[in-house]
Amino acid sequence: MNDSVNILVIEDDEDINRLLCNIISKNGYTPKPAYSGTEAIIYLESQKWDLVLLDLMLPGLSGEEILRKVTKESNVPVIIISAKLETQTKIDALRAGADDYITKPFDIEEVSARIDSCLRRYRRMADMPTTNQIRHKDLVMDTDAKKVFVNGKELKLTAREYEILFLLMSSSKKVFTKANLFESVWKEEFYGDDNTINVHMSNLRRKLSKANPNEEYIETIWGMGYRLKT
Repeated sequence: MNDSVNILVIEDDEDINRLLCNIISKNGYTPKPAYSGTEAIIYLESQKWDLVLLDLMLPGLSGEEILRKVTKESNVPVIIISAKLETQTKIDALRAGADDYITKPFDIEEVSARIDSCLRRYRRMADMPTTNQIRHKDLVMDTDAKKVFVNGKELKLTAREYEILFLLMSSSKKVFTKANLFESVWKEEFYGDDNTINVHMSNLRRKLSKANPNEEYIETIWGMGYRLKT
């Protein structure tokens, strides 16, 4: 693995933070521990990160506040690792831009695999062959800069939202099933759990609608899936 991959571990429990850093090091990446929300902000503003592991219950700024800041200002993937088990908490975190959610106590091998999987997706998006621009209505995707614009104004998307929109725009007439989307974006087998796709699609549609309330870009083909709306 590439030791230039830098991962920020934001976790106030020293033992858990140390364990996560050990997992990251064994995967061949470079961890950096942060033990409070305030300390994490300093590190987030001082350098570029390839991945953030984030606990929600932190001293100083909360994990939710940090998540909002990260997703607003960058496309860095974020994996939540939290003792909060409530489904609504997980949904809220995914809606806020988290890429994955792992509950405590966690399995070391699962955390290791999810870190690798998330980084592969992020790297694949960064290395995606460029075709300059893809256009649909007033929606423009600049695949060189990995940016999306609605009516000339940049739309801030998470890495997964970008990949979902890229798939739809690359094959504008194709209807993508939830299984298509999940297996293409997450690169994992789809077992019928709609929640992950529903949350990310809802988040993407909400951002598009906010950017231009008078236009609809994605339509649901009932019983089949999604495609770009002509």
